[in-house]
Amino acid sequence: MIGILGRKVGMTQVFRKDGRIMPVTVIESGPCSILQIKTKEKDGYNAIQLCFADRFIKEVPVQDPGNYKAGQNIDATQFCPGEFVDIIGTSIGRGFQGGVKRWHWKGGPKSHGSMSHRSPGSIGASAFPSRVFKGHHLPGHMGNRKSTIQNLEVIKVDKDNNLLVVGGSVPGHKNSCLIIRKSKKKKPKVVKKEK
Repeated sequence: MIGILGRKVGMTQVFRKDGRIMPVTVIESGPCSILQIKTKEKDGYNAIQLCFADRFIKEVPVQDPGNYKAGQNIDATQFCPGEFVDIIGTSIGRGFQGGVKRWHWKGGPKSHGSMSHRSPGSIGASAFPSRVFKGHHLPGHMGNRKSTIQNLEVIKVDKDNNLLVVGGSVPGHKNSCLIIRKSKKKKPKVVKKEK
């Protein structure tokens, strides 16, 4: 299984074995029911359609759709502590914001007669290039976009309550929908067996 749907419950903290405090996010992950199975022959790609909490419906790509069937339930037991996951969500919307907040501009001079403390400054000269380049960092709508946080460690899996505890923060506000998938870049920690 590559992914599962979940709902962000909130953040808290746990103590590591060395005594340090670690911020964690609690995610209600599953049970998700499979609504539909999409195959390459019929739909052009392999995926399964998951439903969570009778409200969120998302597609998750899979290698072999023959391993799943419609109506099957998937829960958080596919993850184990020490594994790394990627979490996809929608970032919190901030509305229209200036460049200092949106793009972390340094800002202009604060004193000595300056009248532009937080303004953009020059964005394109008159003769050349006589235009504003595409992708130029300017004020505009901030947040409310698809965001992926990679390589978060699974700290704890609560099978009874279908809760997944991951280290760090995840995008979105409380009760927002998340897609949790196994990390594409980082492999799980290998526990060395004692001789």
